[in-house]
Amino acid sequence: MAVQLNHTIVPARDKRTSAAFLAEILGLSAPVPFGHFLTVRLDNDVTLDFIDTPGEIRSQHLAFLVSEAEFDEIFGRIRERQIQYWADPRAQHPGEINHHDGGRGVYFPDPDGHFLEILTRPYGSGGG
Repeated sequence: MAVQLNHTIVPARDKRTSAAFLAEILGLSAPVPFGHFLTVRLDNDVTLDFIDTPGEIRSQHLAFLVSEAEFDEIFGRIRERQIQYWADPRAQHPGEINHHDGGRGVYFPDPDGHFLEILTRPYGSGGG
C-alpha cells in the first residue's frame, strides 16, 4: 500500500460555519458528522475533520489542486462573496492571481483565519 494522507484535524471557532464554508466554496458535498468532528470529504477521499477549539486558533495553510474549470467556479464564488484574495502566500499582491508553472493559483482566508489556496498545477510541474 502506498502512503496516503487520510485525514487531518482543522481547529475552528465554530466547526459548522467553517466546514460549511469550505464545502460551499470548493463545491463539495455538505459536511458529515463523525464523533465530535464535522468532516469535509475531498475528491481523493481525504477528509478535513473540523473541531470546535476554545481559545486562539493557529492558522494552517491548506492547498487544493483543482482543474481549470473548478478554478473558475471556485474563484467565481470567492469573488461573489467578496472574499479578499491574493496571488501570494505573504498577501503582498491583493486582488491578483498567480500563474506559477503555467497554471493559476490564489490564496484566501476561511472564517478562522486559515489560509486556503487553490491551484491548477502542482508546484514544480513546469511551465514557468
